[in-house]
Amino acid sequence: MKKSTWLLLLVASLGYFVDTFDLVLFVVIGKSSLAEMGYSGASLDHMRLLLFDIQMVGLLIGGVVFGILGDKKGRLSVLFASIILYSVCNIINGFISDIYSYSALRFLAGVGLAGELGVGVTIVAETMPQKIRGYGTSILAATGVLGAVVAGLIGDAFYWRYAFFIGGALGILLLLLRIGTYESDMFLHASESKKERGNILKLIRNPKSRKIYLLSLLVGIPVFFVVTILMQMAPSLAQELGIKGTITTGKAVVFIYLGLAFGDVLCGVVSQKLQSRKKAIGLFQVCSLLISLVYLNLHGQSAAVFYAVCVLMGISTGYWIVMITMGAEQFGTNIRSTVATTIPNFVRGAAIPISMLYGFIGSMNEFSIVQAAIITGLLCFSLAIYANFALPETFHKDLDYLED
Repeated sequence: MKKSTWLLLLVASLGYFVDTFDLVLFVVIGKSSLAEMGYSGASLDHMRLLLFDIQMVGLLIGGVVFGILGDKKGRLSVLFASIILYSVCNIINGFISDIYSYSALRFLAGVGLAGELGVGVTIVAETMPQKIRGYGTSILAATGVLGAVVAGLIGDAFYWRYAFFIGGALGILLLLLRIGTYESDMFLHASESKKERGNILKLIRNPKSRKIYLLSLLVGIPVFFVVTILMQMAPSLAQELGIKGTITTGKAVVFIYLGLAFGDVLCGVVSQKLQSRKKAIGLFQVCSLLISLVYLNLHGQSAAVFYAVCVLMGISTGYWIVMITMGAEQFGTNIRSTVATTIPNFVRGAAIPISMLYGFIGSMNEFSIVQAAIITGLLCFSLAIYANFALPETFHKDLDYLED
């Protein structure tokens, strides 16, 4: 493989590293930053969730905007624009002292981050040889998910303003690394064609494309059930399960994301060995469902056992990048960036209805929060397993073509 291809893989991987770093960093330092601004108790928790949702909205909007730009203007132009926006917002975020600026900067940082993962997967899939592109996206995944682990460590070790400065500095270093990279040959060929590029309406108007796109979204829902409910609610769930010892969100984040990092690599390798994206994803979905049920039935276990199951749950849920890769492989070069960028960000946005459903069920007197998590999880996994079964296989697909 060419050195230039390795460089593209490196910068795409580090882009995902910065993506997960920022999302998890706010989970870790959100409480301390808001406390310094005068929030406490229920008002602090409410504002923390609101800021997280605001960033999710930014990711949704940015996913559409940068996805379309990636198909119209090129993959590299999006990677440069997204990291500049993210870096500037994070550095400024370290200086603010009011909630309105905080909200605006979290929204804009979300818009900036939205371009990293999808466009990174697209450019890796388009530049690496077909026989090994699964390994390339696995390397991207492992590097990226480790960003969450680093964020947990930095968030605990540094004052929250310094943590934002570090995030901005990482973005600037990544920007410098991207100088000298080259555009995807597939995109260059597509740009010479008269066929329209980056038209998201193609996904809506064409019944076949619409169905494949919606199924591709549903496949990833369990990932954010695990991250949104089982990870963020770990202390509350552990308390109801009677876990012996102290369970913290920060440690749950580290252990689950360590598992996700290994799982993303493993799923990529499994897909290569089975020569099937669908079989690998289906196997991981079933394992994730079973381990999630074990997690929610750890009555009276020790904290060590609880965290060990967190690692296993992370590993089994590590089909995220293979899922995005399969989604990108379903569509032609003139719409691929739009698909690959919107899928992960729309799935992330599913965290909002997932948490609403969980909250609604949990508010019913007849259900405990553990039972609410089980019901919510069963629904998420059922939809995802069906969607994966219904999607076409893409492992051997030639990606150098255009959608009509």
